[in-house]
Amino acid sequence: MPLGPAQRACVDAFVARSRFRSCGAVVTDLDGTAVHEVEGRVGISAAVESGLARIYAAERPVVVNSLRFPLSVIRTFGADWYRIAAAPIPTVCLNGSTIGRVVKSADGALAFEEIEAYPLLPDELREVLAGVRGLLEAGADDLLLFAYPRDWRAGEILWTPRRERVPGLVRKYPSAARVDASEYAALEERLLAAPHCMLFLLIDAPEDRLMAYQHTKRSQFVTHAGVDKLFGAQRIAEQLGVDLSHSVGAGDTDLDTFLQGVGLAVVVGPHAIELRGRAETLRVRDPLEFGEVLARLADVAEEATSC
Repeated sequence: MPLGPAQRACVDAFVARSRFRSCGAVVTDLDGTAVHEVEGRVGISAAVESGLARIYAAERPVVVNSLRFPLSVIRTFGADWYRIAAAPIPTVCLNGSTIGRVVKSADGALAFEEIEAYPLLPDELREVLAGVRGLLEAGADDLLLFAYPRDWRAGEILWTPRRERVPGLVRKYPSAARVDASEYAALEERLLAAPHCMLFLLIDAPEDRLMAYQHTKRSQFVTHAGVDKLFGAQRIAEQLGVDLSHSVGAGDTDLDTFLQGVGLAVVVGPHAIELRGRAETLRVRDPLEFGEVLARLADVAEEATSC
């Protein structure tokens, strides 16, 4: 659906008052923001693809900033996004803990080229492990731990304390490279043996059992202290030589903290999130409408450049 007059005016005002054309970028979340799900399939809509192509034609960088791990970005969206960009894709993964580029080799295969990473320190890992041990001692055997090693080729590793759950978890989480079931001591040894950039804890229990753990978060993302999507956006902005305060960011949840660092924050979808842009904040209903924002942004930038 075309943007309304107020939405167009917001984009126009941001471009007019900022230096987006010379030192700005677009920083975007993926799921629920730049991509959407239709009948169980996740993809880039024609509106977003067209808008991205217009931004690239205006020679403004586009940064992917996602909770996903690099291998997931490559396998799910990499080929389509690279086709649109026709160049390496600046990418922030794992809640800001890994920054780099999705690149294409001479044989056409996509890979992740790390620029910087901020893995959890051993003491931070031990703190998480102590929490895992405490939950297990309290009977929370529905606990799942998703681990994301710094080595992007390792993908996503899922741990459960219950061996009988492995077949079902393999089916439920096809993105996992491996589903392990082991004693706590083996989990501790494996996590401390190699750098990990993010852990995700999930109590995969029905509602009636969750009451037993009412003082525990049902799910939690754990990264090195101070690392989140805003941190990752700031770090990759330095690498690209762009200014976040003159950039546009788009996201759909409170985890998209980079929205408070950009000049124009585009909040996608119906969620009531508190994050606001430094200059302007614009709400759109879905990824399709976000595609229209990208097209308008490119239009106004090109018009201003030609004047």
